[in-house]
Amino acid sequence: MPRRLSEYVTFLSEYRRTFVTTGAIAPSSRGLARALARPLSQHDVAARILEVGPGTGAVTREIVRHVGPEDRLDIVELNDRFVELLRGRFASESYFQKVAGQTEIFHMPVQDLPAEEPYDYIISGLPLNNFPTDLVSALLRRLMRLLRPGGTLSFFEYLAIRRVKTVVAPKKERRRLALVGRVVNNYLKEYEHDRDTVFWNIPPAVAHHLSNGAPAKAGTSHDTVVD
Repeated sequence: MPRRLSEYVTFLSEYRRTFVTTGAIAPSSRGLARALARPLSQHDVAARILEVGPGTGAVTREIVRHVGPEDRLDIVELNDRFVELLRGRFASESYFQKVAGQTEIFHMPVQDLPAEEPYDYIISGLPLNNFPTDLVSALLRRLMRLLRPGGTLSFFEYLAIRRVKTVVAPKKERRRLALVGRVVNNYLKEYEHDRDTVFWNIPPAVAHHLSNGAPAKAGTSHDTVVD
């Protein structure tokens, strides 16, 4: 079975079984993967990289292209099947094999990650819009604390997903989404310095890039459209 098709089969199986924690409806497109990993293409010194919630490894495949010989890549995944799949990819696929010795996969929630040093780059595939508000707050707080001062946290949201859901969802769900949106937007307002709009994805998405250095000034963010 071709690799891309195999990814979809595994992903859809886990989507049906664990929708809340899987979140997406398909593996991330190559355009979205490139957008999320774009900050890595700019680094030229040894870096510590963390990927959170990689799923089948669609974004991981783009990340490993930018892992240099002195870099360190840690991966955190909660789903049993995805962990098994990822370990198989690092053992058998050339793109992954070349950095396998610099990579460790942690089968646990990111809240339990035993990080002894902060990370220069964090790329998250966690479906924040699926989670309770308190968990979204805890996750974003944890990710920002794991980030080295001046580092970059990248995560994505589906384009206008909260706006669409608030039209069709029940009242309780609309309230939850509004609260999640408030939490996420507060972080974006304070820390976002760049974003990529990716139309060639199912559905279209926005990759946000945040830095915990000096807070970004209003109006400094800009959109890059990725086909």
